[in-house]
Amino acid sequence: MIASMTGYGRGEATVSGYESVVELKSVNSRYCEISLRSPKSLNEREGDINRIIKEAFSRGRISAFITVTDPTPESVPYRVNPAAVRSYRVLLDEIRREAGIEEPVRLDHIIKYPDVLEADHVEENLEAIWQATEQALRQACVGMQAMRLQEGAALRSELEERLSGIETKLREVERLSPIRVTSSAERMRERLTELIEEGRIDRERIEFEMAMLADKLDVREECVRLDSHLVQVREAMASGEPVGRKLNFLSQEMNREINTIGSKSNDAEMAHLVVGMKEELEKIKEQVENVE
Repeated sequence: MIASMTGYGRGEATVSGYESVVELKSVNSRYCEISLRSPKSLNEREGDINRIIKEAFSRGRISAFITVTDPTPESVPYRVNPAAVRSYRVLLDEIRREAGIEEPVRLDHIIKYPDVLEADHVEENLEAIWQATEQALRQACVGMQAMRLQEGAALRSELEERLSGIETKLREVERLSPIRVTSSAERMRERLTELIEEGRIDRERIEFEMAMLADKLDVREECVRLDSHLVQVREAMASGEPVGRKLNFLSQEMNREINTIGSKSNDAEMAHLVVGMKEELEKIKEQVENVE
């Protein structure tokens, strides 16, 4: 089953009170490109995060959003600096007396000084944070893989429909091709016979030119190669491996054969069939851009 490059996955896990939530989103890309947004506590684990994602996905522009919740969310990240509070109180009282101000020193006077409150550095359990994040990340990868496979099933259905459209038109080209070659050769033979009778053209030269014409109009080789490409596309879609690049290559090869058939077509019915195959192939190429 083929996989799409469009998907979403979410995972969450808790270890030692640390809750990690991971969200993954992916869109089309030729390569596996990862954009990561995570807290500073995971800075040293960025390489591990990228490795886990790349083990799960071979292509796509993947955005990873990670949040970690502290086990003590209600704690205040500051504490009072008693020495600074006392020093400022003494200083403000002295200023008040020297200035002859009767108003007493209030809390709002002291709190204006930045060093009366100090950051309360609580040591984080980095290992627990990583364990929670790894579990959540792997859950998110599984979720996004499932969604990409679901999208891939829809892509495969669409591709099968377009391949069948090309195949139907190809069978009609194969049916018409020998009739068209014979008809064109017969018309040329009739015209050249007239010229031979008038003594204006050598018969051997005529036979040579007619053989060349038949070869130029014959599309059997191109039909065989196009048929082979259709088989290869179906085999690739059934392989279960990432086949986006291979399908892209095969669509280019199919385009080459269809163009050659078109260049050898010299009647309206054949030309109409070729146009139809090109339309189906364009839709295939659009869908292949989304295959992993």
